[in-house]
Amino acid sequence: MPTTTDSLSLTRPLDSAALRRAATPLTVTVDAPARARVDHGRRFFHGLRHGDGGGTRPIYGATTGFGALVGYAGRPDEADQCDNTLAHLGAGQGPDLPHEVCRASLLLRTWSLARGFSGVSGEVVDRLADMFATTFSPAVPRYGSVGASGDLIPLAYATQALRGRGHAYLDGRRMAADEALAAAGLRPLDLDGRDALALVNGTSVTTAALALARDLVRDAHRSLTVLTCLLADLLGCDPGFLDDDLLRAYGHPGAVDAGARMRRTLSGVSPSGGRPLQEPYSIRCTPQLLGAAEDALCYVDGVVAADLGGVSDNPLFFPGHDDQEGKVVHGGNFFGQPAAFAADLLASVTAQLGNLAERQLDLLTDPARNGGLPPMLATAPGLQHGLQGVQLAATAFVAEIRRNATPAGMQSLPTNLHNQDVVPFGTQAALRSYDMAELLGLLTGSLALGLRQAAHVGARRPTAPRCAELLDALSAAIPPVDPDRPLDRDVRAAARLVAGHEAP
Repeated sequence: MPTTTDSLSLTRPLDSAALRRAATPLTVTVDAPARARVDHGRRFFHGLRHGDGGGTRPIYGATTGFGALVGYAGRPDEADQCDNTLAHLGAGQGPDLPHEVCRASLLLRTWSLARGFSGVSGEVVDRLADMFATTFSPAVPRYGSVGASGDLIPLAYATQALRGRGHAYLDGRRMAADEALAAAGLRPLDLDGRDALALVNGTSVTTAALALARDLVRDAHRSLTVLTCLLADLLGCDPGFLDDDLLRAYGHPGAVDAGARMRRTLSGVSPSGGRPLQEPYSIRCTPQLLGAAEDALCYVDGVVAADLGGVSDNPLFFPGHDDQEGKVVHGGNFFGQPAAFAADLLASVTAQLGNLAERQLDLLTDPARNGGLPPMLATAPGLQHGLQGVQLAATAFVAEIRRNATPAGMQSLPTNLHNQDVVPFGTQAALRSYDMAELLGLLTGSLALGLRQAAHVGARRPTAPRCAELLDALSAAIPPVDPDRPLDRDVRAAARLVAGHEAP
């Protein structure tokens, strides 16, 4: 079993960095405060379920059927009730979710259960924590969740894999879940009906996918900020479009902030004096565009933070303290509408950032607008084709992003005998945003590769020191396109390099 020195406590709030760390082996610690909360909640649930101090009371999913069948009694045996919870949810279809999304989802589910409001056993939390020290990752089909009673179907597949049923991955290899557990040194989860329902009745897949997508879009946003500056410097543009008074008059804080960051990157720039009075919008309006994206991303940040710090489950158990009587509350904390709206907004940001990257690459490859550089940035046009294939692929990426940018959070369809008569489709919105964010990264890599090639075919040396530093890093990592070669790996390498470049 892989060893790791990376550790995380379930007492501290999660952030998206913790979700990213969960993609590889991670020591997750159930410390004393978390254990006390879980045990307190479990004792309270057990008393309600088994009538300690009086008669039992109905508890959704523990004494009843599920969803629209809540009016019927559940199975009296708790192991059977667990099976009943999970078996009917095995209806997912499609390709498996990325393992980083699955493991991030389970980390978030573990943290939510460790708040102590779900009535689960401490054994469940312990065993989930143990999983993260290995490379075990459930095989979870992509399609099947409406994100209304949480991510029921995908989390059911994840839970079944942890029970040794279905399939899972270990060290990146897909196999039967029981084999993966044994090879990882893990024991199958043993659950009752409350444990099983608590594992599936939350929006952890939605939240994890949204948080990871948000991080990718923020990486791309930072990349496009510095790449726009490098483009302006290579072409010799006048930086007047970044004037602080101009942007403050615009009235939007994001634009002011974007302009300030771009001015820092372009500090020391010397305009060539040969450019038009007004640059194309893909240069001149970038502080307004990137600023609006920043303002929108700040809203997404707030939703992600709230979801990472919240408890999504139903029902919730609030044990009494001192003279206070405890209560069990049935409600809708598994309803992923905030994440759905945020993911839809993130999709719009992604689409417009993608448009910007593609238009800047188009400008750079066009000899009528790139200051006289050769078409397609080819060293010998006709004999060589330079960035022609990369630009074609970038056009395809933008088209794919646009196709997926249709809002999902208002596509409600009633289901479940009209028990779920309004649904948010947050799962689809978040997973789609994750896919789009990955394509946006490829667009930033395509633009970065184009800028590196522009310097090779005759663009001037950047005059701003920070721009020159970025170009030198790109040039050191990626050879010039001379002669033509496949550039798929170079696009990915350029995207990684720029995303990791320190912004001013």
